Amino acid sequence: MKFYDFLAQSPELPALIIIEGTERLLADQAIARIEERLGVSVGAGLERFSAPCLDSFRAIDEGLKSLGFFSERRVVVVRDAHELRAQPRRELWALTDALNEQTTLVLEDLFPPTKKTKPEPFGQLAPKGTLRIDTTAPTAVRAQFVRERCQGLGVRIEPAAVTALAEGDGTLSAISNELGKLSLAGEEIRLSTLAVETLGASDPKAYQYASALVEGKTGGALAIAHELLSADPRGAAVPLLSALATEYGFLWELARPNGRLPARFTWRERALRPLAERLGARGARRGFERALRGFEAAVTGRADDGRILVDTISAECAYERDAIMKRR
Repeated sequence: MKFYDFLAQSPELPALIIIEGTERLLADQAIARIEERLGVSVGAGLERFSAPCLDSFRAIDEGLKSLGFFSERRVVVVRDAHELRAQPRRELWALTDALNEQTTLVLEDLFPPTKKTKPEPFGQLAPKGTLRIDTTAPTAVRAQFVRERCQGLGVRIEPAAVTALAEGDGTLSAISNELGKLSLAGEEIRLSTLAVETLGASDPKAYQYASALVEGKTGGALAIAHELLSADPRGAAVPLLSALATEYGFLWELARPNGRLPARFTWRERALRPLAERLGARGARRGFERALRGFEAAVTGRADDGRILVDTISAECAYERDAIMKRR
C-alpha cells in the first residue's frame, strides 16, 4: 500500500506491519500514525528498538511476549532493519512466528518493494495479511509532499517550483528543511529562489561550467557542459542551468550597493566581487534571468533537447558578457 493511500484509507492494522520503500521521513510519519491509531506510547504498550544497536534480539522477543499492564495491545517497533547483515535479518524475521492477536510488530525495512537481494527484503517474505506500507516517493508523491508541506508552513509555492523539487533528487527530509527555511523569507516560494538556494548542482562539474562561462572562458565551459550532456542529454541541463543561475545570482547580489552573499557562501566573495563590478547589476540580473528561464524550461519539459537549450543560453550569456566588457 502506498504511503498516502495508507493515510487516506486507514486500513486495519494487523499483527505484522512492514515499512518499506526509500523515504525515511515518510517512514517516520507512517510509524507515528500507527502508534497513534493503536493508542500506545512508550511505557504504555509500546517499545521501540533500533535493530543495528542490539547485540541480540532477546529484548524484542520479550517485548512481544510480555503482558501489558497499561494497554491490552503490545506494540513493538523495530527500526533500521535494512542495515542488518544476512544472519541477524534471519534471526529478526524468525520473531514474527511469535505474533498473536494482542501483538503488533512494526518492522522498518527500507528497501524498494521490488528490490531483488539476498536475503530478501521482509516485504517479499511477508505472509498474507501483512500490511506493507511503501514509502517510495516518485514524482507525484514528492509533488504532493511539497504542496502539503508548504500548506502546513502557511506559504504559497509556484507550480514551477513544485515541479523542480518533485523532479529533483533530494530526499524529502532535505526538501522539508529547505522549505522551512525559505518560508521564513516571505509568503511565496518562487522558482528563482529555489534555483539559487536549494537546487544547486550535485555534480561539481556543473559549477565549473558556470564559473568558466561567467569568467569569459566560453569554450572551456561548453566542453564541460557537453561532457555532462553526452551522459544525460536531457537531465544534465537542469544542474547546469541551476548552477549558472546560482552564479549569476551571486554576481547580481554583489553588484548591488552593499551586496553580500549568504553566510555559507562568503568565502566566494573575494573571487566574485571584481567580476560583479565589471559586469554590473544590470548585466548580472539579465544573466540570472536568462539562466533561470532556461532552467525552468528544462525542469518543466518545455525544452526537449538539453544540449540545444544549454548551448543557446550559454551563447546568449557569453555574447552579452563580452559586449558589456568591451564597453567598460
